[in-house]
Amino acid sequence: MTLDALPIGRKARIVAVDWTGLDHDEGRRLRALGIDAGAQVTVAHRGMFGGADPLAVEIGRMTVALRRLHARAMQVEAL
Repeated sequence: MTLDALPIGRKARIVAVDWTGLDHDEGRRLRALGIDAGAQVTVAHRGMFGGADPLAVEIGRMTVALRRLHARAMQVEAL
């Protein structure tokens, strides 16, 4: 499943990221935040309007806002 489909509150591990589908600078920023294969994440909230952008994702003690497009590029396995 992709990160954008993960239910709110469910923990998961990122198993793969399709970096080719993301802008180089955006990918670099996400990696700098620790968002890469092996990271444990939890979807905390989804946006309320339109396509439910952005997603609030907890990684470690940080909460990061991700576009749905970015979350869709990340394959996760539920823990």
